[in-house]
Amino acid sequence: MALTIQGMKSGGSTLGRPHVGSVTLSVATALYVLFFTNHTFWTKVHTYLAAYPVAIFALYIAMSAAFSAIFIFFSVKYLTKPLFAALIIIAAVSSWFMDRFGAVIDSDMVRNAFETTQAEAGNLMTPGFALHLALVAGIPILLIALVKIDHRPFAGKVLWNTIGIVGCLAIVFAVAAANSKTFTTAVRQHKDIVKSLNPITPISSTIHYVSQADREAKLTVSPTGQDAKVMPALAGVTKPRITIIVAGETGRAANFSLNGYARETNPELKKRNVTYFPSTTSCGTATAISIPCMFSRFPRTEYSHSKALSNENVLDVLVHAGVDARWWDNNTGSKNVADRIPYFDLTASLDPKFCPTGECHDDIFLDRLDSWLDGVTKDSVIVLHQLGSHGPTYHLRYTDEFRKFTPDCRTAELASCKDSEIVNAYDNTILYTDHFLASVIDKLKARSDKLATGLIYASDHGESLGENGIYLHGAPYILAPAEQTHVPFLVWFDDDFAKSMGLDAACLTKEAQAGGRSHDNFFHSILGMMNISTSVYDPSLDVFSACRHRPSA
Repeated sequence: MALTIQGMKSGGSTLGRPHVGSVTLSVATALYVLFFTNHTFWTKVHTYLAAYPVAIFALYIAMSAAFSAIFIFFSVKYLTKPLFAALIIIAAVSSWFMDRFGAVIDSDMVRNAFETTQAEAGNLMTPGFALHLALVAGIPILLIALVKIDHRPFAGKVLWNTIGIVGCLAIVFAVAAANSKTFTTAVRQHKDIVKSLNPITPISSTIHYVSQADREAKLTVSPTGQDAKVMPALAGVTKPRITIIVAGETGRAANFSLNGYARETNPELKKRNVTYFPSTTSCGTATAISIPCMFSRFPRTEYSHSKALSNENVLDVLVHAGVDARWWDNNTGSKNVADRIPYFDLTASLDPKFCPTGECHDDIFLDRLDSWLDGVTKDSVIVLHQLGSHGPTYHLRYTDEFRKFTPDCRTAELASCKDSEIVNAYDNTILYTDHFLASVIDKLKARSDKLATGLIYASDHGESLGENGIYLHGAPYILAPAEQTHVPFLVWFDDDFAKSMGLDAACLTKEAQAGGRSHDNFFHSILGMMNISTSVYDPSLDVFSACRHRPSA
């Protein structure tokens, strides 16, 4: 930063603090943030505009002027230092996730951050992250703290700040006008350019989220499917009918051997006579979006978070029909889906047998499932919300028994692992999920003499494992790669459950292979499984309807 050093304090004999003009400090800080915390943005610019070097040079000038105008605007006496420090911290934090993981910090990503758990957030607080903050944020903030800012008198400050801002904006408009065709085309074709601008996008996304959260807090819940009723079971089945819904976490279809993956990651499920639906797409790329969307009656094209909050979901419809419904959670909560049914947070147990690191392995469900199944006396549905394959600490999601693919990445610092090691660790999580699902099926099969049982599983979203330099999940849906939106989806029934639905198993196997399913099918398929009749049920979205043969009334 350009500093004016005063050798001696006025009227004193000791060395004074460095002095710097407010505009000078504003421009210097702006340029630091623009060029030291925007690696992802500039990489995209150089990639997408590689054929237009003059336009790239012009963009450097325009962005420098634009950032300078913003920082000059915030150079208010007494607020300059805290405001600049805050902007540097935001930019430093955002740059870590943008540059290391390819994250886009939109309002949905901000929602994920606000709704995360302490344990989940702790996995991201690594030594590398701390060092990054110390270097990228700590040093410039320390320098700003050490200097004395020279502010002009109020009238002069307003005048010269205005001149500076207007001059910067004039440069921006001139450059934009001269390169409008190139810039407009690039932004339209590559929307991720603007979404990677730091800290503009993170700040605007946070403002949008807070505004939306304030509106959502005032919403009331409208009833859905109050006319629901359970239709009589077919084939003389009189046993209680049980559906276990497993809401998966971060399982991507590409790494399921049931989906054609070369590695055997589903050795147990392939022996359980499950029906797998290939080419299934998710509603979102993050838990906070996909979970409420999966259980809502709205298809992805009509879905919004406010709609999910203001309308009852499929679990409420089941309750209206007289079915017992409950939610067990080993993740970050039900995202309001279970607000009106019994909810049990297994992570709060801190059972040392299953939760050695503060987060729990999914086997914690199995430990408690037997007693629940033994106590069932009526048609019931239970949701098991997995921790599944949530990263970046994939190695914490499975026990040593399932450490089949090695060497596996054993740290949250993915940058310190080879991509092959990250994939190995991730594949071990899928192997563990395979065991978990197979174990749930075995517990259901063991009670087929007393219960008619079924299971439906779908992951909330997928995961990027380094493809095109992208890791983890949460990309805006319009930009998201298939690895984040293609998810595993499967069902299993015992004989009596299938008979009670009037389901032709051979037909379902054939229908499933056609693919083309999505989270849009979840709501209606669950109603179909439980023989629920209601005005909000759409048979065209029930994956079983084409293979159900129910005599007309």
